[in-house]
Amino acid sequence: MEAVELYDTTLRDGTQSEDISFTTEDKIKIAHRLDDLGIHYIEGGWPGSNPKDADFFDRVKTHRFKISRIAAFGSTCRADIPPEKDANIQALLAAETPVITIFGKSWDIHPLNAMNITLEQNLEIIFESIRYLKSRVETLIYDAEHFFDGYKHNREYAMKTLQAAAAARPDCLVLCDTNGGCLPHEIDRIVREVRQEVNLPLGIHCHNDSDVAVANTLVAIQAGATHVQGTINGYGERCGNANLCSIIPNLVLKMGIPCVGEDRLKKLVHVSRYVSELANVVHNKHQPYVGASAFAHKGGVHVSAVRKDSSTYEHISPGKVGNRQRVLVSDLSGASNILYKAKEFGIELDSKDERVQKIVRQLKELENRGYQFEGAEASFELLMDKALGICPEYFELMGYRVIDERKSTRNPPFSEATIMIRVNDRVEHTAAIGNGPVNALDNALRKALERFYPELKELKLRDFKVRVLSGDAGTAAVTRVLIESGDRDSRWGTVGVSGNIIQASWEALIDSIVYKLKKERVVGVS
Repeated sequence: MEAVELYDTTLRDGTQSEDISFTTEDKIKIAHRLDDLGIHYIEGGWPGSNPKDADFFDRVKTHRFKISRIAAFGSTCRADIPPEKDANIQALLAAETPVITIFGKSWDIHPLNAMNITLEQNLEIIFESIRYLKSRVETLIYDAEHFFDGYKHNREYAMKTLQAAAAARPDCLVLCDTNGGCLPHEIDRIVREVRQEVNLPLGIHCHNDSDVAVANTLVAIQAGATHVQGTINGYGERCGNANLCSIIPNLVLKMGIPCVGEDRLKKLVHVSRYVSELANVVHNKHQPYVGASAFAHKGGVHVSAVRKDSSTYEHISPGKVGNRQRVLVSDLSGASNILYKAKEFGIELDSKDERVQKIVRQLKELENRGYQFEGAEASFELLMDKALGICPEYFELMGYRVIDERKSTRNPPFSEATIMIRVNDRVEHTAAIGNGPVNALDNALRKALERFYPELKELKLRDFKVRVLSGDAGTAAVTRVLIESGDRDSRWGTVGVSGNIIQASWEALIDSIVYKLKKERVVGVS
């Protein structure tokens, strides 16, 4: 079969999930991870719809991608405004992306009942919008919204909308199951029938309202589609979109259809969990391929069998997607992951080294307490360094105090942190104010350390996320804090977990600073 193009719409369709919102910085970081995975197209948003998407397209212009091409998304022009004067069309061009995707209506009830235009007017705006944009952008993709519902309701008119689009020669026609109500046998039949009448590359875009978006996507490919749209983890409005984390391995490993290389496929778990961490939602551990439980085995016959031959209860080798086998009763796996990460960090370890098992035990204990190191690899690297006894002690905390005070309803809260640290034989005792207790603590810590380590002036806190790990205890619940820091050269993530949000934040802040000092190869203060 032909190679398949992957089109990711996490940064637009994915953000329509009621639980998800990304900052511009989040979207840029995710785009680079998708590029590493080998995604061909990344839909960044709708530049004419909101300031955040406009900001993304403005900033992403300065970024370079190895494989991915950024796409701007929007609608056809309005019936009473030509494309050259339509604000939405002009906003798409102003985004200056190499790819533009526009959608038009395929189901006759939409122009008649929602847009209040004639069916002929709808055909005209589809053709004119594509024709106008086609000569002004490298790649133009047309999404035939509600195509399958339209086809079932009025086949003749749905096909007319496709023919109007095809006459303007877009690079791909994408058939959309926008309401997510179709079943695989319907998708298969309709795509095959369209394939007989349209001589342009076809794509598929499915929603998951009937819980078959992945299956619908796969049968569409078997029927002739060569362009696949979806989101990481299936994020999206209502019940979500087709899940690329299932589609990609199914294509590569089960159907033998090239879309990403097997070396990139190994990054799938990391990308999946990274996106969920930035989205600040709990990663679905039962998700196929990438979930923590996808290759987990618990006791009895299963464990006995997989220890002898993993294929007895595993449909693929978990390492192919970057996952790992887990034995829940007595977890015998994990050492290979530690050895892999150690090599990545430039640390040579032997598989028989008892320190490897020490790190595995520590990792299991920390994960059980709520730590998660996806998106916090700096903390994981420091965890290894401490276990191996190779992490210098740059400073010692002697104590800290944080005061958060509000004197009246007319004044905002006032936060002050006092801190005492020891660097070698010198003690520094200082205080600082901040916009909230965590910021005050961060300011006091930097103030105390910068006289010893001036390179910390380069350190910037880029992002700060808090997640309640269990709501059962109410305001006393354990929380996980994820901090992203950076300097002129790089960025890194750190994590802290505690029932006290200040302590969790402190842990993540400390790791961030220690990692910066380690990165600069500072061994001590003379």
